[in-house]
Amino acid sequence: MMGALCGHAIASIALWALLVLCLSGLSTLGKARVRCDCGRPKRDYSDPVYRRERAFQNALETSAPFLAATLTAIASGAAPVWVNLLASVFLVSRIFMAAVHIKTEIQPLRSALYGIGWLCIIGLALLALVAVFFG
Repeated sequence: MMGALCGHAIASIALWALLVLCLSGLSTLGKARVRCDCGRPKRDYSDPVYRRERAFQNALETSAPFLAATLTAIASGAAPVWVNLLASVFLVSRIFMAAVHIKTEIQPLRSALYGIGWLCIIGLALLALVAVFFG
């Protein structure tokens, strides 16, 4: 029953998985101007290969917190409207962030979009905690 009420949140998780896979594929395209000893592109935001690699790595770094917060919010019976809204806003902000990360060097916009996603994760986690302890 809760899954049906949180359909947007569940769809956001599925779409997030597809976005991360797309970023994975994009991260392998092209040759970096300079590579580190580890094989990854050297830090250079003017290099599109580096930006694609960072967009993918950033998505990976955010995946576990997003999944944990969203799934616990759903499982705890948190308010579905808020769970759906926050999960959807997270996804949209991260789609835009990936586009900004890959196509531009606009650091303030990338940071703002990252912050929006970060706040959504915090909101989802707080919804779960409130539902568990006070619901």
